[in-house]
Amino acid sequence: MGIAGDIALITVAALIGGMLAHMLRLPVVLGYILAGLAVGPHTPGPTVVKVEEVEVLADLGVALLLFTVGLEFPSERLTPVRKIALLGTPLQIVLTVLFGLGLGSLLEWDWQSSLWFGCLISVSSTMIVLKVLADRGLTDTPAGHIMTAVLIVQDLAIIPMMVLLPALDDLGHGMAALGLALVRSVLFVAAMLVLGGRALPWLMEKMAALGSRELFMLLTLALGLGIGYGTWQMGLSFAFGAFLAGMVLSGSEHRHRALGEVTPLRDLFAMLFFVSVGMLIEPAFIVEDWGVLLFLLVMVMLAKPIIFGFLTWSFGYRDILPLTVALYLGQVGEFAFVLARMGSEDGSLDHPAYLSVLSLTVLTMVLTPFTTRLVEPLYGWWKKRRTRA
Repeated sequence: MGIAGDIALITVAALIGGMLAHMLRLPVVLGYILAGLAVGPHTPGPTVVKVEEVEVLADLGVALLLFTVGLEFPSERLTPVRKIALLGTPLQIVLTVLFGLGLGSLLEWDWQSSLWFGCLISVSSTMIVLKVLADRGLTDTPAGHIMTAVLIVQDLAIIPMMVLLPALDDLGHGMAALGLALVRSVLFVAAMLVLGGRALPWLMEKMAALGSRELFMLLTLALGLGIGYGTWQMGLSFAFGAFLAGMVLSGSEHRHRALGEVTPLRDLFAMLFFVSVGMLIEPAFIVEDWGVLLFLLVMVMLAKPIIFGFLTWSFGYRDILPLTVALYLGQVGEFAFVLARMGSEDGSLDHPAYLSVLSLTVLTMVLTPFTTRLVEPLYGWWKKRRTRA
């Protein structure tokens, strides 16, 4: 049955995995990831055939999630955290890339693979973090605002990485392409804020007046995905365009209705994303190279929280905030899959490094719901030690 049969298999597997995770009081996303492992091409039993088509549908989950985040996150909420987002995030990326270069050198990878690895681990998972924040009711908190802003800047940083990394052998061409991408970004954002800020809410108002729920839902999806497609055609991130559309529409009085219409579809495609993550896991590679993977896992899950915690503290945030940001953003993000595929296809990222990145990304994602539960116990322990001192 092709893709239809694959979707049916994925849905059943995700339901079973999600129910098991819920019964064990674990985040359902872990059940989805394990479901992906079960129906993926690297394990026996029923297997998804059209893996690439499923991955394309999963990308819609990322875009719809960022679209709804934009709807819930008006631009004025970015103002209080713009300093750490615009200054701290680039510094965090640079520090993490340098750390990745060092790890690659220890493993005797060539400098290109090491640089790719550093860039790949520098971004955190928008999908995982925002899902955990939403499930725990932390999206509209100071920590939630900081993390959302940081994740947005990280996602934007993917654009120069996608331009420059494949052009390491011809940096002149890469810099020219990057300059063009930056000009396009500035022009598009300006057009959206100036023109879209008036036109899109007006469209929502006119469609709401028609009284058709179906047409209102279609308009909401058309705006979010259509603008995302427009940014993709310009060489920018599809998900970035979707987020920008949501943020512009957040000024409409119908944003809550739009959010309600899109949320079920967002959750469906988000499930596909997490299942597709599980499908990438190669148990044979993990068993064979478990020592290297364990080393990378420990180093990354220690280094990234330390970097995030230090930078958050450096920008004046105190109490539990630095620890919260550190433990929530310590994983490797979903854009690592996109970049790793690019590096593998053009030969810049050798196969062992490619498989290491895929496995490491999935493992850090799986661990995030557990490590984030350590925030309050660790903060309580630290406060007791500080009081005794």
